[in-house]
Amino acid sequence: MPYNLPITRTKYIMNKNRSQGFTLIELLVVIAIIGILSAVVLASLNTARSKGNDAAIQSDLSTVQTEAEIWYGGGNGNTSTNTYASMCTGDSVIVKALAGATTASAGTVVCNASAAAYAVESPLATGGYWCVDYTGTAGKRTTLLAASTYTCPAT
Repeated sequence: MPYNLPITRTKYIMNKNRSQGFTLIELLVVIAIIGILSAVVLASLNTARSKGNDAAIQSDLSTVQTEAEIWYGGGNGNTSTNTYASMCTGDSVIVKALAGATTASAGTVVCNASAAAYAVESPLATGGYWCVDYTGTAGKRTTLLAASTYTCPAT
């Protein structure tokens, strides 16, 4: 059996000189898995971001709806009671809420106001429009609010 000793010793020497790192294939597989996982996470984040923007728009327009009633009653600098006129530019809270909705939607917010009525509409990030008006209506619509229209569209 003495002839087996040099073979075993040669295997030991060969394994001892071999590096203990990862192969290129193993590294590429790990990088591919990380890439796939990050793509899935980023896709989910974009959906969540759009829904978050829609929630911000709805909140801002709800603020407009509440503040419009205060304006109508003569509050927040409105010099004449029982009118919605100039609320879109005269009430600082409404102006800030409209600016917030514009930022969240990255679109144009429509604010129509007359003495007896108002309607405000903003595009949603996920499609469609969010509309509020003087009748208390608030909801998602598919049609754009026309100029000089003071109630939300039916659909």
